[in-house]
Amino acid sequence: MQLKPLGRSGLQVSPLAFGGNVFGWTVDEAMSFRLLDAWLDAGFNFVDTADVYSAWVPGHVGGESETIIGKWLRQSGKRDRVVLATKVGKPMGEGKKGLRAAYIKEAVDASLKRLQTDHIDLYQSHDDDTDTPLEESLGAFADLIRAGKVRAIGASNYTAPRLAEALDVAERAGLPRYESLQPLYNLYDRKVYEEALEPLCLERGVGVINFYALAAGFLTGKYRTAEDASKSKRGANTTAKYLNPRGLRILDALDAAAQAHGAAPGQIAIAWQIARPSITAPIASATSLAQLAELEKAATLKLDAETIARLDAASAED
Repeated sequence: MQLKPLGRSGLQVSPLAFGGNVFGWTVDEAMSFRLLDAWLDAGFNFVDTADVYSAWVPGHVGGESETIIGKWLRQSGKRDRVVLATKVGKPMGEGKKGLRAAYIKEAVDASLKRLQTDHIDLYQSHDDDTDTPLEESLGAFADLIRAGKVRAIGASNYTAPRLAEALDVAERAGLPRYESLQPLYNLYDRKVYEEALEPLCLERGVGVINFYALAAGFLTGKYRTAEDASKSKRGANTTAKYLNPRGLRILDALDAAAQAHGAAPGQIAIAWQIARPSITAPIASATSLAQLAELEKAATLKLDAETIARLDAASAED
């Protein structure tokens, strides 16, 4: 599988990243291990998680995903085959949140311990922290890079103005810059990214690893009626947001493209993103080996210009 450069970080990543939010939530430890092994066997190398996954589950406190990945890394001995990304900044309880320098240094050590590794390839600010000066956060990341704990840094959920400011601050101060952006982006959620973030990332050479590539499963065609909300734990939220005339129009276009290409709708949705020059690696999750096999096919599916144009038109904002 052909790897792609992630911004100017020097990291080379597969055209899809595995979203680790499912580990310890909708996937138990044993299946997580099987999925990670199969992910590498299929030629992928990029795995994305966060310290806060999966604190939203009753009885969880965060760190569950990192802990499972860490056990797998230790048992498999495959650390050198993985580009490992995690995040800092979301609330972890007891006031642990944000991007203050002291907290970043505390949080990275906790993540390294759970991940059972001596370095994180891509360490990302999970949210912008407007209460902390950018120089302070970037300075803390610089210390981590010098210490060998982190190879490169990225940003998640940043607006275009704040990402531009962070890039400018890094340049002026001689500090490491955010080499990647993790925004919400898929065939349905297009407007915010395409209008402001995409031009900035292209201009500044920032890699893009967008989350919700399948719109929480909607773009697979799994949810077509209100009754389909019962198909998964997040089905109610998914149908509430996406099951509307525009969403159904997108599904119709995906169905047509899938039939023409001998593929599944979700594979078409991901291939559409991969074909976009600004996108480095969409993030998608799988909870079964069958779903992972579908992702593998999506990563190698090439869409013609006519198909892309039809999907663009069908998914245009009303």
